[in-house]
Amino acid sequence: MTATEGETAGMAGSDANSYDLVVIGAGGAGLSAALFGAISGARVLVVESTEYVGGTTAWSGGTIWIPNTLHAAKVNQGDSITQAETYLHAAVGNYASHELIRSFLEEGPRAIELLERESEVRLRPYPLHPDYTSDLPGSTLNGRALEPIAFDGRLLGDKFDLLRPPIPEFTVLGGMMVDRNDINQLLNLKKSWKSFRHSLGLLTRHARDRLGHKRGTRLVMGNALIGRLLYSLLQRGVTIWTNATVDRLDSEGGRITGLSLTRNGQRHDIRAKRGVILASGGFNRHPKLRKELVPDVEIYTPGAPGHKGAALELALAAGARMGERNMENVFWAPVSVRQRPDGTTAVFPHFIFDRAKPGTLIVNAGGRRFLNESTSYHLIGKAMIEASRTAPSIPGYLIADHAAITAYGLGMVRPGGSGMEPLLKDGYLTRGATIGELAGKLGIDAAQLQATVAQFNGYAASGNDPDFGRGVTAYQRNLGDPKVGPNPTMRALDRGPFYALKLYPGDIGASAGLATDAKARVLGADGPIGGLYAVGNDQNSVMAGTYPGPGITLGPGITFAYVAVKDALAAA
Repeated sequence: MTATEGETAGMAGSDANSYDLVVIGAGGAGLSAALFGAISGARVLVVESTEYVGGTTAWSGGTIWIPNTLHAAKVNQGDSITQAETYLHAAVGNYASHELIRSFLEEGPRAIELLERESEVRLRPYPLHPDYTSDLPGSTLNGRALEPIAFDGRLLGDKFDLLRPPIPEFTVLGGMMVDRNDINQLLNLKKSWKSFRHSLGLLTRHARDRLGHKRGTRLVMGNALIGRLLYSLLQRGVTIWTNATVDRLDSEGGRITGLSLTRNGQRHDIRAKRGVILASGGFNRHPKLRKELVPDVEIYTPGAPGHKGAALELALAAGARMGERNMENVFWAPVSVRQRPDGTTAVFPHFIFDRAKPGTLIVNAGGRRFLNESTSYHLIGKAMIEASRTAPSIPGYLIADHAAITAYGLGMVRPGGSGMEPLLKDGYLTRGATIGELAGKLGIDAAQLQATVAQFNGYAASGNDPDFGRGVTAYQRNLGDPKVGPNPTMRALDRGPFYALKLYPGDIGASAGLATDAKARVLGADGPIGGLYAVGNDQNSVMAGTYPGPGITLGPGITFAYVAVKDALAAA
């Protein structure tokens, strides 16, 4: 048997269910915690409630925001802990404790260095990826955001199918994963010999993959990170149980000593000698906590299905408490929604590819702009909710002219504009020959929408948006098209036909979670609860509901996984 089937050779009786560390949740933070434990020589069990490992990390871009890692100097030699601390204090304010921020900044680089040295995790810095609030003191244009290097999923052997597949809308040709570079190469394959060779390699590899796999095995973005973590854990023989439900946390003398779980209809009492680490993904799909913590408007959740808050419920029953000082309880992004042919709902997050590109704008139900389309996705989701209190703004409408949708795509429409007809037929996408016709199909006052577009077109000509400041910061301008000027995020919408899709706020992750100290120990009424740790979205975020940069869930998730394991294994 393999470790993932839940057996370890040579163990019998009660010893078989005794581990140094038990990690609840197999997303990016949970697998990192398990790997840090295994690297330190601990016997580790990973418990996952769904049939896959990877959580929302497997569906994400996989970006990790940690300042001053061993990679930072490759693109930015001027950063420091002091500068990063200045930035976080400016962005987060007094919502998070200074001790938590300091722990994140000091321990994060050590966590990354250990992963790179002792596992198959491989990362690189983005050449240019500004912090999201790049006008604040201490911000940088690059060096803090890391991306996972592509991974060959064939190395996982028969465990490849254990990895959560990416959402279909993020793949092409029946399961081929592509990142931003791949998309650019595919679009230019007829214009550049380099792009042609790159594209031919992708297509040839995918054709071979489909002979023996349900999808492509070249993994990028979050799938690559999870693939690398899983491969490293398999190499070290770490036990991973999927489809396992934790029923109870056990304690002795006020300390968490283990848990009870059900798997394949059988109950198991598990002992955790050094600690239990909660990394189950947060409360986003927990009905009661959601009602208490999330605004009562039409919101969609693009996260993985396992984020049901069950681990939080168990911790609260054991005396834990939730964090209270958050600017927002979830992290936001604008999303569009479509029912797939199989009846499931696709929730597509609009991160970078369309909303801030030239030839686009966002309006409310009254046909008026109400936000800065080029600000961070978190702030757009937040702005939609705030605007809805005074005027119908959910859904909003993301509008593009023909040149924009062809060049950049629009939601589930690929760059190049191919494949639009099914999306038009089922109502995901709306098309009008003129702005007036588009307004009529959307149920928006035509005169008002025409006036809004005319005003915006005038702003685009000058490159100045006096209403919302579109494209004024380095981060915002980086989302645009450098070939367009004077403002790379703005161009007149004057090339019909015109298109629109509905945008809703989407909660892409939990910010509110269990209160912890700087060692990731879960706090109760009288201090830390012995043997219990929370990381990832189960931990109240060090960012406290702000969104200072790309990967501010994964960066702290990995960092505090490292911190938690170090503290647990050091405890007597």
